Amino acid sequence: MNLHKLILTNNACYKAGKTITPKGIMVHSTGANNPNLKRYVGQDDGLLGVNTNNNHWNQDKPDGRQVCVHGFIGKLADGSIATYQTLPWNHRGWHCGSGSKGSGNDTHISFEICEDSLIDASYFSAVYTEAVELCAYLCKQYGLTEKNIICHSEGATLGIASNHSDVMHWFPKHGKSMDTFRADVGKLLVTANATTEQASTASKTIYRVQVGAYSVKANADAMLAKVKAAGFKDAFIKTE
Repeated sequence: MNLHKLILTNNACYKAGKTITPKGIMVHSTGANNPNLKRYVGQDDGLLGVNTNNNHWNQDKPDGRQVCVHGFIGKLADGSIATYQTLPWNHRGWHCGSGSKGSGNDTHISFEICEDSLIDASYFSAVYTEAVELCAYLCKQYGLTEKNIICHSEGATLGIASNHSDVMHWFPKHGKSMDTFRADVGKLLVTANATTEQASTASKTIYRVQVGAYSVKANADAMLAKVKAAGFKDAFIKTE
């Protein structure tokens, strides 16, 4: 994952200053043929490129709307794929509607995948992989699992988001679904957990303590018996 941070401090959502306890992740896509991060994330940090239309989301009401998400995935100026965090992960976003139909704002971390023409397999594969890695990262950070991940359209079915189709108008074009997405996040979590356990085991240091030296073996045997009785079963006498 190529993760960067540019918090949208000028957005009214950020200024509202409300926080949540994340209980899930909601995946969105932008619904516009523009894969460039600079369309949504601003100002230019030297990697994004300049948005000459100045219509990014780092303003009070972008495009006149009350909207803001926690992150975006798309292209940098050099064409490479990156993720930008645009709100603190535990900030209450404005990403799935208002009122009762937008209750997912109170529970879910959100991010947008910048859409292109929807037919570029290379671009889709890159942003799909980036999104899987982002979700695994967030799951580990907030104690979530792949079962806690939904897309906007699934949120609508659950009654916690407005009636949008993303991302199911796009993923199936490339043989993917939210079920395959969740499965891929799950695989990554298993791998990450196994790596962490191996690293933890490998980093353990064993300290041995010598409790005394005796010229009379009977005294050494007596001390050895006391040490073993205290629970140090691997204690032994070394002759020098």
